[in-house]
Amino acid sequence: MNPLYKTVGIVGTGAMGRGIAQLAAQAGSLVRLFDAQPDAASKARDALFVQWDKLVDKGRLDPALASICKAALVPAAGLENLSDCDLVVEAVVERLDVKKSLFLSLEGVVSPQAVLATNTSSLSVTAIAAGLKHPERFAGYHFFNPVPLMKVVEVIAGLKTGASTCDGLAAYARQMGHTPVQAQDTPGFIVNHAGRGYGTEALRVVSEGIADFATIDRILKDQAGFKLGPFELMDLTALDVSHPVMESVYQQYYDEPRYRPSVITAQRLAGGMLGRKTGEGFYRYQDGAAQITPEPPAPTVPEMPPVWVSPRAARRSELLQLLKNLGASIETGASPSMNALVLVAPLGFDITTVAVVERLDPARTIGIDMLIDDAATKRRVLATNPATRSDMRDAAHALFARDGKAVSVIRDSGGFVTQRVVATIVNIASDICQQGICTPKDLETAVTLGLGYPLGPLAMGDRYGPTNILEVLFNMQTVYGDPRYRPSPWLRRRGAIGLSLMHQES
Repeated sequence: MNPLYKTVGIVGTGAMGRGIAQLAAQAGSLVRLFDAQPDAASKARDALFVQWDKLVDKGRLDPALASICKAALVPAAGLENLSDCDLVVEAVVERLDVKKSLFLSLEGVVSPQAVLATNTSSLSVTAIAAGLKHPERFAGYHFFNPVPLMKVVEVIAGLKTGASTCDGLAAYARQMGHTPVQAQDTPGFIVNHAGRGYGTEALRVVSEGIADFATIDRILKDQAGFKLGPFELMDLTALDVSHPVMESVYQQYYDEPRYRPSVITAQRLAGGMLGRKTGEGFYRYQDGAAQITPEPPAPTVPEMPPVWVSPRAARRSELLQLLKNLGASIETGASPSMNALVLVAPLGFDITTVAVVERLDPARTIGIDMLIDDAATKRRVLATNPATRSDMRDAAHALFARDGKAVSVIRDSGGFVTQRVVATIVNIASDICQQGICTPKDLETAVTLGLGYPLGPLAMGDRYGPTNILEVLFNMQTVYGDPRYRPSPWLRRRGAIGLSLMHQES
């Protein structure tokens, strides 16, 4: 092995510091591990030795390499023992004063050629570097927990960071077996910035009384393919981690509406309902398993009314074919009969608005989300309006459940659930590109590796159609009057002229 940095110092021996030390040792570097707490470095070394032994026992690490790694890991008694390091990575508490003081001290210890890096997840790289004599050799180097498994690393340039510094850190990340993405120094960098839409929009859906936590999680997993629903995810990461990030990004962007946090998470954080680690969050946990009430079966309807479909419905031909497959009696007149179940399929508008604009009887009007091809989903989502009769709601539910596919019935919402969450994700990602925070390619890589989304957000926008996403956002902005939903210029321009959202101007 010929590592780019022969000797690497790690300051901080928490889970993040240990993880980075593990990667550096496995890349062939001599690793000096320092912590201000007495014996912490030695305990961290011992913990890594145990971890490597387990990997050897499982056949996932060569015994010879494990021995080399153990020999390469050396506890440091003080900062002065890091004087020969080519790279020093800090992974201490997220406090600006602590990090600034640490790097001022390190600059007086290491050689002028050594690279200094912070693993901060939320603080400004530029602010940490302020006061350094050589800020050009300082950068952000943001790993994600658990470090060995999360394969993405954000390399962040401060205002005075030299390009060669970032290039070197990116190359070293590859030697560690990870994938680097490069970003400018902005709140949340790439991953924490791009991730703002998923949870915050789901929280808004709950706050409007549209659906409960479990229903929203089911919809986003079954319709859009997310591995975890937003409330499952927040329970996993814990609200004492996720809510402060929401607040931090929102405040650092001077109260930008797209990142607005929710009083729901603030209240639950105050009440200690943090998630899995406290046994209760959005779900209760027993022996580590979420206690979720099973979905009720589809209602039984003695007689199915005929169905009339709005001529303005999204994917109307597909919807009509689906109804035929389900055995519905379909009306083809210019307007529905007095007994018909009226189906609408809007993009972004709520069912109430569509019923009023199209002069339909709201008592018999039901909406269905057709943003995504029905064949590509595991769940159908219907929405009532405040006047919808219960017999019409039950008839629609029973009809769309005839082939065994799951059905969720929610209350009226501009954009149902999937439309508004997906559109918010795509819009925020588009604006990251518009601001020049990173390239579209690095954005897609960071989000798929760092957040585990089924697609990168720009690819998601391309799959469902930039013009459709634009329509959802424009119509939601009309329904809610909230600048949160204003489309990014990146999305608006590419959607208007039919370009891929991945397209970057030359």
